[in-house]
Amino acid sequence: MAKANASAVPAVKKVRKLPRNWKWGVAFITPWIIGFLAFQLYPLLASLYYSFTDFSVLADGKWVGVENYVKLFTKDKHFLKSLWLTVKYAIMSVPVKLAFALFIAMLLNMKLRGINMFRTIYYLPSIMGGSVAVSILWKFLFMQDGIVNKALAVFHIPAVSWLGDPNMALVTVSLLVVWQFGSSMVLFLAGLKNVPQELYEAASVDGASKVRQFFKITLPMITPIVFFNLMMQTINALQEFTSVSIITNGGPNRGTYLLGLKIYEEAFTNSKMGYASATSWVLFAIVLVVTGLLFKTSDAWVYYEDGGMN
Repeated sequence: MAKANASAVPAVKKVRKLPRNWKWGVAFITPWIIGFLAFQLYPLLASLYYSFTDFSVLADGKWVGVENYVKLFTKDKHFLKSLWLTVKYAIMSVPVKLAFALFIAMLLNMKLRGINMFRTIYYLPSIMGGSVAVSILWKFLFMQDGIVNKALAVFHIPAVSWLGDPNMALVTVSLLVVWQFGSSMVLFLAGLKNVPQELYEAASVDGASKVRQFFKITLPMITPIVFFNLMMQTINALQEFTSVSIITNGGPNRGTYLLGLKIYEEAFTNSKMGYASATSWVLFAIVLVVTGLLFKTSDAWVYYEDGGMN
């Protein structure tokens, strides 16, 4: 009878207490929360609102609905060309950059004397990359009478109009991005270090060549790193601004007039903040779609250590 009464008494739930030093945790994270709300979330929501207005720097804007978006696709003769150039730039620069980064990572993965020094040297371009100074240096290198053309003249090769031809200008700017391969290279190098050596030994015993080992062992084992680098570098390429602004300023003949530069000019040159906000949200939608497609297609080619796919 006593046991029955004891079982009828409901169990008392233990109340979880906060850690003793939880206030310190809140204090340390508060600056980040304030920064996120003030400098990220608020500008994001404000730009979304302004994209539906004709807001400018000099005057308050009025609500115009989707007029800015309609104008982008129907009346703006430069938008579609700028969009195509941005996509073309990403297609040109990202695969070459990743291939070059992987190639250098494989070289730096060899066991050689002083290899750590070489790794540091090859990473330096990424530390300096993206800066105004490097873009100015690149511009001087590829001018009509720049160092590159002078070097070609030594071998009696005609000078190339690196920055004067619209197609070559986009290639020249892409080369700067390819040169900044250090961050991708470091990630590839970390992935290569995690590939089990037993797989290579077994493949060698079976008579597999180095090329076959690369495509059957190395590449599948580092596909998560390839996927991450591909996604991040694609996002960065679609938002490129500094290099085209400094080196070509969108020229010649708007041959390097990428969306990032168009957004800047609409906002700060033409004082059309609302229109620039609408353009930036179109770019955001494109980045979102591209990222979604990469995640969707990754199911077919990204492999993980458990033997499964993404």
